[in-house]
Amino acid sequence: MVIIMIYDTIVAKTTANGTSAINLIRVSGSDSFEIVQNIFTGKILKNQRTHSIHYGFIKDGNNVIDEVLVSVLKAPKTFTTEDIVEIACHGGNLIANEIIKLVIAHGARLAENGEFSKRAYLNGRLDLTEAESIMDLVNAKTTTQLKIANSQLRGDILKLVGELQNDVLDIVANIEVNIDYPEYDDVVELTNEIIIPNIKLLINKIDRILKESSTGQIIREGIKTVIVGKPNVGKSSLLNILLKEDKAIVTEISGTTRDLIEAELNLEGIILKLIDTAGIRITDDIVEKIGISKTRKAISEADLILLVLDQSTVLTEMDIELLEITKAKQRIIIGNKSDLGSKISLANEHILNISVKNNVGIDKLSEEVKRLFIDEKLLSGDYTVISNSRHIGKLKETKIALEQALQSAGEQIPIDMVEIDLRKAWSCLGEITGENSNDDLISTLFSKFCLGK
Repeated sequence: MVIIMIYDTIVAKTTANGTSAINLIRVSGSDSFEIVQNIFTGKILKNQRTHSIHYGFIKDGNNVIDEVLVSVLKAPKTFTTEDIVEIACHGGNLIANEIIKLVIAHGARLAENGEFSKRAYLNGRLDLTEAESIMDLVNAKTTTQLKIANSQLRGDILKLVGELQNDVLDIVANIEVNIDYPEYDDVVELTNEIIIPNIKLLINKIDRILKESSTGQIIREGIKTVIVGKPNVGKSSLLNILLKEDKAIVTEISGTTRDLIEAELNLEGIILKLIDTAGIRITDDIVEKIGISKTRKAISEADLILLVLDQSTVLTEMDIELLEITKAKQRIIIGNKSDLGSKISLANEHILNISVKNNVGIDKLSEEVKRLFIDEKLLSGDYTVISNSRHIGKLKETKIALEQALQSAGEQIPIDMVEIDLRKAWSCLGEITGENSNDDLISTLFSKFCLGK
């Protein structure tokens, strides 16, 4: 049975600041109907059926603030499981702020960031993974990100974690039977024939999930992509044609780009966090030297390097140096100016031949990125893909606990000591969904939400 906690009444605007047609103000708590009724001219809200909408006016005394529609949502079938009133008023910050001030004056307080979602979690309406998915939905920039966020919101992660926890509990149950009824099983036989194989099976399952999570994490967070090359190979031109705008200045003068230029590109559902860099070369220009230093730092921090070479000329010493600097990184070698001929070939290296000037070969870039980073089978099927860094971290902790249990079992350490590590693994899994969590974790997570969520 879920116990609903009673909290004070909170209010916030759930729509973004700025000019808009409509603003929505949410009031949640046991006094919601009474507080809003004090400023609403229309029907008696507490007497209306749940999930109904009513026309009226918001007034400050005799002064009309706005003509509104008010939604009545009665507990427990609401987002927070509390009584909720939602006021749809006209857009613009002024009207919404005046209404919020009135609601506060009559007994509510301004909600903290993410407090509506936090109450939904604390009242059992959502588990922690579902609550976190709300901000993933809000922040989604691609349909692929949206697909993963919706999967998490409908409880796919909760189901996956629950299955893993049940696997752990099955192993613990075998141990408990042995401890309580030692005459029924031999300890060595129990360890070797039941516990060790089952722990290995569970570790393999988590390894598979962690391997697949790399795809999810890339889709959720994007790929930090750095475009590098010597001056005048077409780095900035490539950036501009990818973005379909003149983001970077392009000239025939070497060293035009002196600082990092950053932009985001939706590449068929994958976000590339693009950084165009200053061309690396020997120079006496102090400003250009700073830009080149930033380029080297960006290379070291990148997930992906787009190394641009000039196909119309043979490799220079600087090209060879860049090939050496980036060889340990995930990279795509791009041969630009292919329309002027091809004078470069690299042993055991694939070159993506393009012509930025003629817009030839650019479409092949997305195929190369997906080949390096994305397991498309996961996205086309019904797989549950974990993408959240916190969830991935907890799965890694779970694996460590299971490995410790496996080692202890293999060394014939007393069976109840093995159980301690297994229970730790179970607890780590519970921290993913919030089944086992502390107040600091909850406060930190929801503080990252926007106001009104």
